[in-house]
Amino acid sequence: MARKPRTRVPALDAPRGRSGMLSRSPQPSRDRFGRFTEWVARAMGTPVFLMALSLFCILWLVWNTMLPLELRFDSAANGFTALTLVLSLQASYAAPLILLAQNRQDDRDRVQIEQDRQRAERNLADTEYLAREIVALRMAMTDVSSQAVTRDALRDELKALLEDLDARSSGEPDHVTAEREERRRRADRREKAERDARER
Repeated sequence: MARKPRTRVPALDAPRGRSGMLSRSPQPSRDRFGRFTEWVARAMGTPVFLMALSLFCILWLVWNTMLPLELRFDSAANGFTALTLVLSLQASYAAPLILLAQNRQDDRDRVQIEQDRQRAERNLADTEYLAREIVALRMAMTDVSSQAVTRDALRDELKALLEDLDARSSGEPDHVTAEREERRRRADRREKAERDARER
């Protein structure tokens, strides 16, 4: 009796439909290709590339005009067709590569602009927060100074009230009480003037 081949039971600790890392086919990285396009765009925009291309064209023309006929591979009679094809092929690949590099740079600039905008918003929020804190601190300092003045004024009033009570209990004459009241009113006016000058 022939045995049935055993079917492989899938592992329960791995998601279904996923194979291991080793069985994956390597895929070209988009970032690697993007770096390659930027390298091509940078290389084509240099004087070295222009001089090398010019030297290549001059050597091609000299080779196909000055050397014997059996060594020439591009005919001047046909208008250097092979050179035209080579330059056209180079231009047809260079233009899309440069456009891809430019699109990549545009994406990078867009991300940079977005990060700058977020940074500016954070700086603005921090500045507004600091401004509010400074205003709150200034208001608290003003309240503290006005509370200190109020405390001093309250202390002076209590002292004056105690003097009045002592004077009444000791039977002080009315003109002495009136003089003390006048002194107190003058001191209050002077204190109020000093407070107004400080607030200005």
